[in-house]
Amino acid sequence: MLNVLLGMALIIVAGVAWKMVLGGKSAETIRSHLAQSVYHIFLPALVLHVLWQFPVGLNTIRIPVVALLSVLLSLLAAFLLYGNGKLVRAFLPGQANRAVGALLLASAFGNFSYLGLPVLSQTFGDWARVVAIHFDLLASTPLLFTIGIILARYYGGSGEGMHPLVSLFRVPAVWAALAGLTLSAAKVPIPVWFDGTLSTLGAAVVPLMLLSVGMALRWQSGWMARIPVLLPVILIQLILMPLIAWSAAIGTGMPDEYLAPVVIEGAMPTMVLGLVICDRFKLDVALYAEAVTLTTALSLLTLPFWLQLLS
Repeated sequence: MLNVLLGMALIIVAGVAWKMVLGGKSAETIRSHLAQSVYHIFLPALVLHVLWQFPVGLNTIRIPVVALLSVLLSLLAAFLLYGNGKLVRAFLPGQANRAVGALLLASAFGNFSYLGLPVLSQTFGDWARVVAIHFDLLASTPLLFTIGIILARYYGGSGEGMHPLVSLFRVPAVWAALAGLTLSAAKVPIPVWFDGTLSTLGAAVVPLMLLSVGMALRWQSGWMARIPVLLPVILIQLILMPLIAWSAAIGTGMPDEYLAPVVIEGAMPTMVLGLVICDRFKLDVALYAEAVTLTTALSLLTLPFWLQLLS
């Protein structure tokens, strides 16, 4: 796995370097276009392709159940630590609500697609992509666009007036997941020409996602003073959540071959998409970006640890 992570780290570093060459404003514009192309075209194609070929069964239920427990219990742990605002006020006076909202999102919602897909596919094989897709699109994403949006509105600003469920069903990959599951359950064969098209489009997801992650990483001066505030995020995302996923997987009777991919998926760092949500609802974007950067960097150490522990 170390070689896999090093290879992916090089692509992420290339994204960081590209951002430095282009400059902040141009880099953010290009990163946004890359992310939008993945979001609207390449990821839905990959999701449809993978789920159409995956037989619907108990694992279609087990994986989302594990994901739901992982995200909700991690969110509960974060709320117990951050909810009263005392920890935040001690280090970030004057911006408690904005910071608490960002830290809650950073603690509970991992980079399950943007990093989970490449890590699982490169480590376990293409078959493991279904774990990332089930974990994210059938559990984490619905929670993000319901509970996550409600929390963002409460701690930040009103954002757009759209109902959270409406926001959820505007996610193209969710519709692709529903279509893929339906076609698989109905045992509809994939036409050869369409199979090739979906495969080609899906192949672009991993490199574009990793470049986008690299270009999204941000760092602010005075970060050492904020480490105590960010430490619970690191521990929850990289230690607690995979432990919850491991326990939940055993509790649901997860087949042995799925156990390691599910736990590794639960060990993903903070999601990049949260930057958009923090910006939209006036949460502390800079603090959230530091959580993304720190957890992503440290995951290069913790992911091999979890894999070694599971092997």
